[in-house]
Amino acid sequence: MIRDARVLRAGFVPREVEHRDAEVNHLSSVLEPITNGEPADTAIVTGPSGAGKTCISKFVTERLREEVLDVETTYVNCWRNYTRFRTLYQILDDLGATIDIHRQSTPHDELVDRLQQHDGPRTVVILDEVDQLEDPSVIYDLHSLPQFAIICIANKEEELFGRVDDRLVSRLRSSEHVRMDKYHDDQLYDILSARAKWGLDEDVITDDQLYRIADAAAGDARLAIGILRTAASKADRENHERITDDILLDAAEDARAQIKQKSLDSLTPHQRVVYDIVREHGPVGPSEIHERYTEDVDDPRTKRTVRTYLSKMEQYNLLEAKGTSRDREYSLVDSAAASPMQ
Repeated sequence: MIRDARVLRAGFVPREVEHRDAEVNHLSSVLEPITNGEPADTAIVTGPSGAGKTCISKFVTERLREEVLDVETTYVNCWRNYTRFRTLYQILDDLGATIDIHRQSTPHDELVDRLQQHDGPRTVVILDEVDQLEDPSVIYDLHSLPQFAIICIANKEEELFGRVDDRLVSRLRSSEHVRMDKYHDDQLYDILSARAKWGLDEDVITDDQLYRIADAAAGDARLAIGILRTAASKADRENHERITDDILLDAAEDARAQIKQKSLDSLTPHQRVVYDIVREHGPVGPSEIHERYTEDVDDPRTKRTVRTYLSKMEQYNLLEAKGTSRDREYSLVDSAAASPMQ
């Protein structure tokens, strides 16, 4: 049943992207100067979860590498590499420049010096989930190095700007902004149809079923592809000739649970404390959350940072907020209330 499993994986970058021509062209034009050996502007790519931000960024940089010999690219997931040291180390590691760096004892400035001395090909650095950085000054470190072009991926610009100092805010505001909206159901159907065409045997899934997946995913391509992958995997494992409606129903629940677990596993230690407070005491307001949080950790972050944590978890469907900004309360998302598979 499964012709090419790669096509169904979450991180797969297709040869052609659906319904993002304008964004692809915009980002390509921002990065074009590096193909001529010149510095490129920083690009800020924003949009909701599952809007294709990472896919588009990787797609454009891969096309660049196909066209130009001396351009490299490096990808950093800032949710996983949320400290300044980890981010700088990841970039240097991709450039093959970490052989004699000791993770425990090497100072940050030495890592920045290494990057300054890098005399290899011009490099595009993709900083995914950049608003997760505990110390956003790493953006400033890279911003000042002309041999690096930066793509910053975040859900919302204001959350990125709210966490950096004034000298960087003005630079980021003058950057090129590539904004993405949620996919419509028809667009998600086209994405799923292309994945099914290349990844599955013929007649394994019907158009009607693909539309139902698109509807249930509510604009989130990551979830839509996750449902298709989970359904195909189960049908294949159980030796079905096609994906049945029952398998599809189970797949929708399983895919949501997998994405939720992945998001939970990605939380930083401080974010996890905040999540657990809401889990144990919700519905609960931001002031009480911060109060309990400061009691539970040794090195508490500011109220503003904790609000950013809450917003991030809301965007990833881990928490939901009710009420206005004055009387807002947070609680865990009720998974049963998600768009059901019709």
